[in-house]
Amino acid sequence: MDIVIRFGKNVRALRDAAGLSQEELAFQAGMKRSYLSDLERGTRNPTVRALGRLAIALNVPPSKLLE
Repeated sequence: MDIVIRFGKNVRALRDAAGLSQEELAFQAGMKRSYLSDLERGTRNPTVRALGRLAIALNVPPSKLLE
């Protein structure tokens, strides 16, 4: 599976497990909801900064987003 697709699926699964909407997670991570949506669908490449912000907002190590 492509790493960008895997990243998006992991972000969505962790967001759902945390009971957060895209809007809530985007706010906590300091990004736009539309960017988060694109990441979850695998249509945008995540930046290192986005990976770090999402890991912090989801309270997981960054590596968890790439498993």
